[in-house]
Amino acid sequence: MLTIDDIRPVPLFSTLADNELEHLANTSADLHLCAGEFAVHEGGERALYAVLVGKMEVIKTFDGIERTLGWRLPGTIFGEVPLALSSPFPGGYRAAEPSRVMRVDAQRYYALAAASPEVAVKMGALARERIGGLQGLSAEPPKARVTMVGSRWDTACTALRQFLARNQISYDWMTPDAPELPARWPGDCPSEADCPALRLVDGTVLSRPATRELAGLLGLQTQPRLAEYDTMIIGGGPAGLAAGVYGASEGLRTVVLEREAPGGQAGTSSRIENYLGFPNGVSGDELASRALQQARRLGAEILVTRSVTRIDVDARNVHLDGGDVIRARTIILATGVTWRRLAIDGFDRFIGKGIYYGASRSEASATHGLDVYLIGGGNSAGQAALYFANHARRVTLVLRGDSIEKSMSRYLVEQLHGKSNVAVQLRSEVVGAYGDTHLTAIDVRDGLSAEVRRHDCGGLFVFIGADAETEWLPPEIARDGRGYVLTGDDVVKAGRWSHGRDPYLLESSVPGVFACGDVRLSPVKRVASAVGEGSMAIAFAHKYLQHDAG
Repeated sequence: MLTIDDIRPVPLFSTLADNELEHLANTSADLHLCAGEFAVHEGGERALYAVLVGKMEVIKTFDGIERTLGWRLPGTIFGEVPLALSSPFPGGYRAAEPSRVMRVDAQRYYALAAASPEVAVKMGALARERIGGLQGLSAEPPKARVTMVGSRWDTACTALRQFLARNQISYDWMTPDAPELPARWPGDCPSEADCPALRLVDGTVLSRPATRELAGLLGLQTQPRLAEYDTMIIGGGPAGLAAGVYGASEGLRTVVLEREAPGGQAGTSSRIENYLGFPNGVSGDELASRALQQARRLGAEILVTRSVTRIDVDARNVHLDGGDVIRARTIILATGVTWRRLAIDGFDRFIGKGIYYGASRSEASATHGLDVYLIGGGNSAGQAALYFANHARRVTLVLRGDSIEKSMSRYLVEQLHGKSNVAVQLRSEVVGAYGDTHLTAIDVRDGLSAEVRRHDCGGLFVFIGADAETEWLPPEIARDGRGYVLTGDDVVKAGRWSHGRDPYLLESSVPGVFACGDVRLSPVKRVASAVGEGSMAIAFAHKYLQHDAG
């Protein structure tokens, strides 16, 4: 418990009267931290902290890399910037050794500052000084972790750029004929045959690397640390990450497997406007990044570039590509869905060369001054159209229906109407794609007149719905005709449940194997519902481990 004698040595409080110090001691939290324990994480809510004993390290994550910005010793405070700007903490504060820290909540601080103006003056001066330091950091030119050389129309280069962008690894990309290449690539420039060539920040040079090799060199986890886990989550979208957060927080040995990058399809969304708690909207990759940090902080392992080849449901063995076998006491399927493909002449040869399934945000900067087209009328297409409208000369949504309002949320429709360079072409469909090394034009047919017109096209992005890719699952796990996993009552109705109890709501036809998010048979396909189901799946996994697992 805090006393006046604990607080008085802090210079900020040294001029306070005893009664004020007594009140502060009675209303402030007394944090006793072990080495490595956080007083507040980056993004934490504003409050005032004072170091009483020990040493606090100030850290901030830049481009996925933790960086130490300074230290706080006994008598010093932190939290002045969030209080001055009414903002979350720009960095985290972690005990470098056993430490004692007092925490004054924001409301109590503002009351103290109103009653003791000298405290407000000292805090204001310190806040200005620290904000100046943050401005200095923001003025430092960021150093890319990867420099890449490759053709824009090389599918291997496209795949690597998307992999880096999706995993939030900063990179510089140049084409082999870029005039600045000799100045920015130390030594001999890579030949066309070596491209895509990558140089990492430590000087390592790679030629046409596999994504798993690159992931390992960049410090992303690709190998499991254990041979057995309490729960294995297959898929790192919103449902999978939510399950990872709740599984780890509940003390389960938790691992999440993701074949590309955490975030799933939601991670490619330029803006999610209706997700609870983000009044100004949040990008898919920001939401995924926050969830990823949270899951890792709580102890979940997140493996990228790994996929499952086979599940042995009897032995609970999960076989990964590359030959690894992991035993999982419970399994949560959160594999989501995959964009549906279009069967149109010429499409296949332009995939990654001007035609993309889903929102390839890494291609947006290359659409400056060009006309781009999006196929689809759902929310994903609407969000992508708004994003590309900030780059392209003109964005055209092409859909077969007669009204965009029938398939898209009203807030998106209103925003699209407000964009002067966004057009909607109803009762139409793309019927052809043309170009040499890359897409340059498309044919669009009018559904009413049957007239076909050719349009110059700097990029075509397809959002025509998605399907569950679950052919790899064992036959013991029941699915419907489209591949969606049956759970709960649907399993019973299908006659696929033979266990002594009723299946849990999210339990598949195999006890202890659960499904959540878009891969589960359900009419609701929303980020919020996926997150909710991910947390619920952990609750049911807990029940199974307590009552059923051997």
